[in-house]
Amino acid sequence: MYCSKCGANVPDGTAFCSACGQPMPGFATSQPAGATPATPVYAPPAQPGWRAPDAGPAVAYAGFWLRLVAIIIDVIVLGFAGWIIFLPFAASMRYGMHGIFMGGRPQRPEDFFPIIGTLFRLAAIRTVLNWLYFSLLESSGWQATLGKKALGLEVTDLAGRRISFGRATGRFFAKYISAIILMIGFLMAGFTEKKQALHDILAGTLVIRKL
Repeated sequence: MYCSKCGANVPDGTAFCSACGQPMPGFATSQPAGATPATPVYAPPAQPGWRAPDAGPAVAYAGFWLRLVAIIIDVIVLGFAGWIIFLPFAASMRYGMHGIFMGGRPQRPEDFFPIIGTLFRLAAIRTVLNWLYFSLLESSGWQATLGKKALGLEVTDLAGRRISFGRATGRFFAKYISAIILMIGFLMAGFTEKKQALHDILAGTLVIRKL
């Protein structure tokens, strides 16, 4: 509603214009006999430079197939990084790549112990690499790994806010639970109401897509 005198924008239900004091249409200046005078409502003056906040971007829950493509991208990225870490270890192993090329073969059971120890170290390094990759990126300003970022996906809490590193860590390790039950935890993202996988439910997170 606009003031007929000065043209100022006045909220509905306001008795007088806050800019010039002009009575607004629809408000009687006199009251019936015996009626209690109504208290006029004044609109607060507009602050200089104030404008209505912009509406946020529309979002939707990210479904199973989008998340699958995102994880494929992440697996490729992590696989490349893993090979960079693996090659120096493999080249230095007594019965590794260098030993194979030189014709060396394990001859006794104890010859396998160094190989097994190296494989355990590689598995531990790979787990730490994956944990830091997912947890740091999903709790960062991006709120997404490289795969999710490429598809416009973000990880949030249930209120749509950025998650902490601790919550992102819990979400990462909860993926092992999703995996050990025959991957059913991941498939849940295709039919739950908010497209949550099991690890999302356990961590209290959502994966959203900007429209």
